[in-house]
Amino acid sequence: MLETTLILLGLVVIAALAFDFINGFHDTANAIATCISTRALSIRNAIIMAAGLNFVGALVSTHVAKMVGKGIVDPAYVTQTIVLSALLGAIFWDLVTWHYGIPSSSSHAIIGGIIGAVIASKGVSVLKWSGISKILAAIVISPLAGTIIAFLIMVGIFWIFRRFHPSPLNRTFRKLQILSAAVMAFSHGSNDAQKSMGVITMALVSYGAIETFYIPVWVILSCATAMALGTAVGGWRIIKTVGSDFVKLQPVHGFCAETSSAGVILTASAMGIPISTTHVITSAILGVGLSQGWRKVNWIVGVRIVWAWVLTIPASAAASYIAYRLLAPALERM
Repeated sequence: MLETTLILLGLVVIAALAFDFINGFHDTANAIATCISTRALSIRNAIIMAAGLNFVGALVSTHVAKMVGKGIVDPAYVTQTIVLSALLGAIFWDLVTWHYGIPSSSSHAIIGGIIGAVIASKGVSVLKWSGISKILAAIVISPLAGTIIAFLIMVGIFWIFRRFHPSPLNRTFRKLQILSAAVMAFSHGSNDAQKSMGVITMALVSYGAIETFYIPVWVILSCATAMALGTAVGGWRIIKTVGSDFVKLQPVHGFCAETSSAGVILTASAMGIPISTTHVITSAILGVGLSQGWRKVNWIVGVRIVWAWVLTIPASAAASYIAYRLLAPALERM
């Protein structure tokens, strides 16, 4: 039995790192889609920059990891099978949305995965609704903040530079956009990489490898590395959707979207709130588009994105629920 539990712990760690890797290439678009579409950076240089700064961002804090690891359910109720099922549900949804080029939230996929697996094993009563309510509130507030802040910054820049010719203005903002994309990549790592850190630590507490909930250094480094490697692989399908299909962007637009997104994400990371970096950057691009008028937004693509947002938590929860129902009987016979 002890050997089976150890094997399960190993599978959980592998699955968590695989999720972080997938999260990296799935969410590459969050940091670099706008600077690629505006040609501020080449694809190669943008991906290298994003990978490096995702890694650095993942090292700066563990507030979000702690929220994911013990803010949704008490680790005392968690088993290796629950964690493994949660990861499988999240990975399933990430791969489905990546295949169709839809920028969904890896963050909400893992949260939905945890909820579904816990319900399959222990029922609804053990869930921490205070923590879940904060996450649900952030689902609404963070995209609104991204949209409004990007809209206001864009309008402000239009007014300040209203007498300038577009060509030199775009050349200036093309350079500034490299900086804003770098900050966006850093902020992405500071929030997204921590989800897997929290999940692995849940599994370590469940196994008894650690007595109290804290994030070991090896967990931080391995998750940061997995996300950086995934980012380096890139995710062109979603980059195209976010960077060009949704709203046509110029360097000044990309700068506004990335700056506002990074501000929202870094604020959430400091507060320990696991938000969707995908939601924030996409809504910021929407805000930039709306500053130029309704017709500048491809609303067909927008509707597809919103449906993915709405379905992510229930879909990944359903997938992890099914995964647990299939895994648990098989593991009991071992």
